[in-house]
Amino acid sequence: MRYEIRALKGTEGLIGLTLDAADEASAREQARAQGLTVLSARPKRALSSLAWGGRFPLLLFSQELLALLSAGLALVEVLETMVEKETRAESRRILAGVLERVREGQSFSQALERSPAAFPALYVATVRAAERSGDLPEALSRYIGYQQRLDEVKKKATSASIYPAVLVVVGALVTLFLLAYVVPRFAGIYDDVGRDLPFLSRLLIEWGRLLNAHGDLIAVVVLALVVTMVVLRARVWQAAAWWVARVPAVGARVRVYHLARFYRTVGMLLRGGTPLVTALGMVAGLLPPELGGRLARATQRIREGSSISAAMDANGLTTPVALRMLRVGEKSGDMPEMMERIAVFHDEELARWIDWFMRLFEPLLMALIGVVIGAIVVLMYLPIFDLAGSLQ
Repeated sequence: MRYEIRALKGTEGLIGLTLDAADEASAREQARAQGLTVLSARPKRALSSLAWGGRFPLLLFSQELLALLSAGLALVEVLETMVEKETRAESRRILAGVLERVREGQSFSQALERSPAAFPALYVATVRAAERSGDLPEALSRYIGYQQRLDEVKKKATSASIYPAVLVVVGALVTLFLLAYVVPRFAGIYDDVGRDLPFLSRLLIEWGRLLNAHGDLIAVVVLALVVTMVVLRARVWQAAAWWVARVPAVGARVRVYHLARFYRTVGMLLRGGTPLVTALGMVAGLLPPELGGRLARATQRIREGSSISAAMDANGLTTPVALRMLRVGEKSGDMPEMMERIAVFHDEELARWIDWFMRLFEPLLMALIGVVIGAIVVLMYLPIFDLAGSLQ
């Protein structure tokens, strides 16, 4: 969820920024980790200016920026080119604002920081670290690779869920058609016959009559629920994620996903020169509240002099593989590389589990839908079977 932060920053005075965080406390913690004095934090309105025009294409922006810088153009020339080619009004306005601030003498990271809805704090920190090292193209390459690897996992999960979602929708529509249209017509036939019906058949017919008589009202209620879920999708998704995390087998994989994303992000920040404690504060919002609280305790132990592996293990932020790789990173002194390897290992493990789970889940889902539809059909025809038996 995104939060709008109002805070004081050194000599710049009052500033506003937007952060991704699991809750308000995490958003405030991220802002304080960046050296800000937080005045207020509130959820960002769902219908923001970018929501109407679509989200700012940060990955595409980074790829084009890298290509033009690698071609030898100066930063101002690159931004001028990108403003000229941009066709979307909102994105053009954001890029024009960045260009104007760079022309005024602000650093690139400061110019980006003034548009927090388009450029998250993680991206700004990556650019700021690159400005200190003087290698912006390398930093952009790291961020592009980081974002592409995150997107691969999301696309894997999304593509795997499309077929089950289609099955559920089609099964629900067929079930509603049988209950609201077919069953009431069978009910009229049975009323004319005047025979007593089996209990389950009577129950099915009553449900069919209810849907047929109040179909308009039920449709309005369902539509209202769908609209409410769309408007409050952030909270709905957060609640759904909380329940999914409570399922033993699935919850363990969700935790691995969050940890892989966490280690990949910290590794990228460390590689760019961001201090460890600062990096941990910046990525706190990537974790759900429970893991975010554990990270806060682990960060405090690191401040007190504990090793990274010991602090993470003591607060349940490792897996057996991650713990051993962290210890190797501490011995070799190449912690960024080890953290990225941890993320790669767990991403591959998660991809294999998704494949296995969907191969098992899809047949089970089809069988369940078949059983529901078959049960409705059997209960509709059961009185006819009884009548045929009595005639014999």
